[in-house]
Amino acid sequence: MTDDSILNLRGITKAYGDVQTLAGIDLELRPGEALGLIGHNGAGKTTMMKIILGLIRPSSGQINVFGHNPAGRAHGDVARRLGFLPEAVNFPGAMTGLEVLKFYARLKGIDVSQCPGRLAAVGLGDAARKRVKAYSKGMRQRLGLAQALLGEPELLLLDEPTTGLDPDFTRTFYDLVDERRATGAAIILSSHALAELEPHVDRLLVLQNGRCVAEGDMAALRAQTGLPVRIRVSGGDGSMREELAALTDIQTNRINGRTVEFICAPERKMELIELVSRTQGVEDLQIELPNLDRIYSHYSNGEDRT
Repeated sequence: MTDDSILNLRGITKAYGDVQTLAGIDLELRPGEALGLIGHNGAGKTTMMKIILGLIRPSSGQINVFGHNPAGRAHGDVARRLGFLPEAVNFPGAMTGLEVLKFYARLKGIDVSQCPGRLAAVGLGDAARKRVKAYSKGMRQRLGLAQALLGEPELLLLDEPTTGLDPDFTRTFYDLVDERRATGAAIILSSHALAELEPHVDRLLVLQNGRCVAEGDMAALRAQTGLPVRIRVSGGDGSMREELAALTDIQTNRINGRTVEFICAPERKMELIELVSRTQGVEDLQIELPNLDRIYSHYSNGEDRT
């Protein structure tokens, strides 16, 4: 554990009788880092978050949050430095949005005067005095985010945070999270919306049946999986497919009369680009590296796990 780490997990396991939900999880998170936590339903993501929050204790292993056991005597102090947005947001319907936020502010020992501003930041300023039972699913999700951001948390845990949000506010949501991260907060984001998650995290941890099957940034995961690169070349009549036919172990597909797609191993990428650049009639070249959806599919299908 480094001196500046906010979160440190070592050999964390959790079992309920014969059912093991987490097995040997190691993780360190430092200020300003954002981790994407991905996996199938039941992979152990929510269990891991509950252990970090101190809501449940691990069966074995060691956990430190701000240098303390979050389920120990320092639980209250640790909790005040955390923000949490659960997957299923549920607030008392008879309370107004402002009343809900003031309730949570008092729990965290925070001045309630910041609550109206928090509601305005998530687009609920005009609905502050409306009862929560009249809120849409997206509005309740926004209220949950406002609650999670109370008190400028130093560690923010977000479990499927964009569920029910429209595309415009999804962008606003990530702006708010990125702002918090820029101040030095550490972020854990769990989401099935992988395309929107990818640009906002530094590293990813892939859980499969309670085990970490991969961890690292996108470059490291691409290297681990060895997934092929797709290169689309346009121009002329697509004759480069024939001109480059001598290349071995490179698949070619004619997409239309002017575009050919080459699929090659990562280590052949530069060779292919150089050859294409010397081919007559090339007008455009597009390189598609394996994205997070493809990487996750690779691991979820059980291929070449590390």
